[in-house]
Amino acid sequence: MNLWYWTGYYLAWVLSWFVFRFRVVHRERMIREGAVIFAMNHESYLDPPLAGIATGREVFFLARKTLLDVPLLGLLLPKLNVVPVDQEGNDRSALKALLRILKSGHGTVVFPEGARTLDGSLQPALPGLGFVIAKTLAPVVPMRIFGARAALPRGGGRLRFARITIVVGEPLRFTEADLQARDKQLYQRLSERVMESIASLQLD
Repeated sequence: MNLWYWTGYYLAWVLSWFVFRFRVVHRERMIREGAVIFAMNHESYLDPPLAGIATGREVFFLARKTLLDVPLLGLLLPKLNVVPVDQEGNDRSALKALLRILKSGHGTVVFPEGARTLDGSLQPALPGLGFVIAKTLAPVVPMRIFGARAALPRGGGRLRFARITIVVGEPLRFTEADLQARDKQLYQRLSERVMESIASLQLD
C-alpha cells in the first residue's frame, strides 16, 4: 500500500467536498481492480486529482517531466503515482508509460483529447488512446467532468468556487474482433468510440 498516495487521496477528497461540493454519479460502474483505463474529458488542472478520487482506487497519472524540476513537486509527485514523460516532439514516451502501467495490472487516468479545453466544448479524441487499447485490450471506464472549467479555467489564473461533478459511464470492453479492420484509422476509431461514450454522459 502506498501511504503517500492514500494520505493525499483522503485529504484531496475532503478538500474537494468542502470547496467544490464534489460528487461522483454512478460510482458503482467503476472497475475496482486490475488493468483499466479511466478516460475523461479535460477541462482544468483540477481534473487529474478529481479523476483519481472518483475511481476509489490507486491509479497512476502521466505528467510532463518538467514538473519534476520544481523542487517541492519533484519530491512529492512520484510518491503520488505521477509518472514523468517527455512530451517533446511526440507522445511516444507517454504511450510507452501507459503500456507499462497497464501490463503491470494497474489503473491509469487518461485524457483522450490530450489538452484542456479552451471554451468548455469537448474536443476530438487523439489516436494515442486507441493505440493503447489495441495493444492491451484493457477495459475503459468513460467519465465526464462538469464544473471544473468554471472553477479553474485554462488561462483563468485564480481558483473560483463552483460545484464539480463526475459522471461515470458503463465500462467499455474491447476484444480482438474490434481490431480486425487493421487500417490506418484503427487507433482513431477506437479513441473516437471512447470519446463518444464520454460525450453521451450528462448530469442527472
